Amino acid sequence: MKFHSPPKYQWIGFLASMPFISVTLNVILFDDRFYQEPIIWFISVPLIFLLGLGSWYLHYQYDHFIRAKYPEFNQTWKRSALKLLVNLFIMSPSVLAIIFLYHQLHLFGYDFRPEDARWCLLVGLIINLLFETLWEVIYLIDKYKESLSEQELLVQMSIGQEFENLKSQVNPHFLFNCFNTLSGLISEDKKQAEKFLDELSKVYRYLLRNNEFGVATLESELAFIESYSQLLKTRHGEGLQINMEIDRKYLPYLLPSLSLQMAVENAVKHNIVSRQQPLVLEIFTTSANQLVINNNLQRKQKREYSTRIGLQNISNKYKLMKQDGFQVIEGDKYFMVVLPLVWNQ
Repeated sequence: MKFHSPPKYQWIGFLASMPFISVTLNVILFDDRFYQEPIIWFISVPLIFLLGLGSWYLHYQYDHFIRAKYPEFNQTWKRSALKLLVNLFIMSPSVLAIIFLYHQLHLFGYDFRPEDARWCLLVGLIINLLFETLWEVIYLIDKYKESLSEQELLVQMSIGQEFENLKSQVNPHFLFNCFNTLSGLISEDKKQAEKFLDELSKVYRYLLRNNEFGVATLESELAFIESYSQLLKTRHGEGLQINMEIDRKYLPYLLPSLSLQMAVENAVKHNIVSRQQPLVLEIFTTSANQLVINNNLQRKQKREYSTRIGLQNISNKYKLMKQDGFQVIEGDKYFMVVLPLVWNQ
């Protein structure tokens, strides 16, 4: 049989209760002699304490066995009922063994009296019920905390999986658009296409590295958009203008990874971008911990097919982060995306 070490709180309970039990049993066994004969204080009280230690240790092993066999919340009544049997199997035999030992050895002049056994058994039963109830309450609280931790872990795993699903949507979408751009450049300017392809490989390596996590710092997002804008300007030239005004104190703040890129891509995809009608993107921070991407609204007459991935993807990520404040605001002449910046703790 494998023995298990009692937890700290049970040791504390034993050390707090056993002196009281030892003194009470000695009062029952020796009546007024307990107050008159120092030998009972110095020898009998510690002796019963030591005998009680052995009984308590066996008591704990029994409790541990019952908890291991019936550990669940819905088994509480069965577990409690079986643990009450400890009074029959361990506590009562221990009390009777102490009385029998004192009587047989005539320790400190003790002679057996039936009422002593009844009172000692009653004291043991009361103390046992009190602490068994306390231990069961503590056990149930621990199980409840464990259940909450498991639920939280499941939620985190679910969120993590959703982030992975969202990220898997972004990469092919981004790469598909870049290949469309490259395809157009090959027929127009092979040298530009070669330069574009070189920049694309650098940007995509950065994209993969930066997209390993669900969130990124504003600083890394801005670094990415600098590279990404070079790809866009290669295709659109003077038709695209990007102006940035960023307060440096917000650089360590967090936002969903690639959200800035998706907002920029959304603007370019759905608006006319030409030298005659330049698309002007303004990217700036506000004192309300926000990153704003604003563009002049000049919708294409022929709407492009939309997968609805971009802005909805950003919105979903903020929901997973349990962060409010994501906004899409459309006016007659402007289109604005507001990204909340989250303090990086």
